[in-house]
Amino acid sequence: MTRGARTAAVLFGSLLVLVLIDQLLPRALNSYYLTILARIAVAVLAAVSLQLVNGFTGQFSIGHAGFMAVGAYTGAAVSVYVGAPVLAALQQWLPAYAARALYFPLPLVAGGLAASLAGLLVGIPALRLRGDYLAIATLGFGEIIRIAILNIDAVGGARGFSLSAPAGVELRYESLGAIGGVVALSVALIARLVYSAGGLAFRAVREDETAAEAMGIATTRVKVEAFAVASFFAGVAGALFAHAEGYVHTNSFSFVRSFEIMAFVVLGGLGSLTGAALAAAVLTAAPEVLRGFGE
Repeated sequence: MTRGARTAAVLFGSLLVLVLIDQLLPRALNSYYLTILARIAVAVLAAVSLQLVNGFTGQFSIGHAGFMAVGAYTGAAVSVYVGAPVLAALQQWLPAYAARALYFPLPLVAGGLAASLAGLLVGIPALRLRGDYLAIATLGFGEIIRIAILNIDAVGGARGFSLSAPAGVELRYESLGAIGGVVALSVALIARLVYSAGGLAFRAVREDETAAEAMGIATTRVKVEAFAVASFFAGVAGALFAHAEGYVHTNSFSFVRSFEIMAFVVLGGLGSLTGAALAAAVLTAAPEVLRGFGE
């Protein structure tokens, strides 16, 4: 079998699995458990994206929830102000499920790009810092983002922002197959990046920044690139969260959320994508699994 045929077979098999997930899980589980699974998928993507900065590049960022907030609100705003008429137009020519499948990447990419831009804006000045100073700078940025959103009426301000749409148009996207597919593709792209030849620069900066500079590696540029890429996928995670929940509020992206994501990375093992994903899944599910023991 040729390489192209193997790739096509893997893609077809993956698509079939995602379709089966969409068809079978809603019949086996109620909406509560489906919501928990969607939140686990979002947490996995957030943890793996932060691993790129904290685990592979050796920086200490604790403001990741701020980039998720940028992605969540940008994606939600695109859907409410742009997506509703686009979906309505598409549904005149296509079935609703096909129209939504074509539209869904738009808010995700928009949220990712907005978060990546925010990552560049904070990364260029902040990543010249190290250690605790960098942590304080990123934490401050996350809080600045949260407070700024609270004062923007176009996205609900302190009331939060709901993905409301005209009758016949559904902006929420609760398809676990689609959410799982986006998360799997994002994790695969991050893994391809960090384990490629170019990804060695991230680990060189982590191991010894002075030695990396002596070898001709532009360490500040490498750190900014890692920060921008991690911010992009954090924005995608935020947009996924907004569309799965149908409502976003800044309380979901406080500094406590940033510490939770950092805990996923630390407990999963610095530099381990699978460890971060597993820790995110376990720690997100644990409060719900153990809730009954409160009585």
